Amino acid sequence: MGSIKVYIPDELEKKFREAAMRLYGYRRGSLSIASENAFSMWLSQVSDVLDIAESIEDPVEAIYGMLSHVKKSGVELQHEVREIRAKKIH
Repeated sequence: MGSIKVYIPDELEKKFREAAMRLYGYRRGSLSIASENAFSMWLSQVSDVLDIAESIEDPVEAIYGMLSHVKKSGVELQHEVREIRAKKIH
């Protein structure tokens, strides 16, 4: 069995420990079970995304035509984005 040492924020560690103990009981191995489940769920999600990303041969071809419904030109969109960002800053 392997081991991994990770560093996470204190608040996240506290919440994880509390949830693991409440779910799996206040006994030895609760954190390991919760960690294994968390790693497995994360890997299944990431694996799906990576499979999709790796299946795309040409990223430009993959997104070609996605903005065909937009009636503004690229320059108009750039100006609009600049205005939106300026409003967020102020």
